[in-house]
Amino acid sequence: MSPHSSPAVLLVDGYNIIGIWPSLKKTRDCDGMEASRRDLIEAMVNYSAYRGYDTRIVFDAYYQDSPGNREEITRYVCVHYTEFGQTADTFIEKTCAGFRYEMARSKQRLIVATSDRAQQLTVVGYGAEWMSAQQLAFDVDFSATNRRKQQSNKKNSRRMLFSALDPAAQERLAQLRMGHRL
Repeated sequence: MSPHSSPAVLLVDGYNIIGIWPSLKKTRDCDGMEASRRDLIEAMVNYSAYRGYDTRIVFDAYYQDSPGNREEITRYVCVHYTEFGQTADTFIEKTCAGFRYEMARSKQRLIVATSDRAQQLTVVGYGAEWMSAQQLAFDVDFSATNRRKQQSNKKNSRRMLFSALDPAAQERLAQLRMGHRL
């Protein structure tokens, strides 16, 4: 969980992140945009659960004649597809503008992940925090490594407890597992 007291809302500029992260660019170029979107969403699901962030990934539907759409992936992650004529940038800016007063009242953090320089300046002007695509990639990798270490430590600690028992106690536990009364 984040060291901060209240959970943060993380807005992710989806196509910007896909265009910056080498692994997502490679997936996009080899397997298509849909595959790279799925990989980004999966990375954000794991990261957001670990950090406790309310993550909203935003994808443009700017050139598609379709209404906006919101898809809830998990408790921590939802995906927004903008409506026709709306960019991810304008969606993020409107969200920041509306959230500005909420942040002041609830002390909740709003973080925007993008490497778009103009977007960075705009969201910081609204009081949101900014995170570059590279920083997000680093943080996602760091969180995944820590999560694996924690899981490994939990498994090892279970084994160590049994190993810490003297041989007589281990034998008694084995007998109890087999259903023998002592």
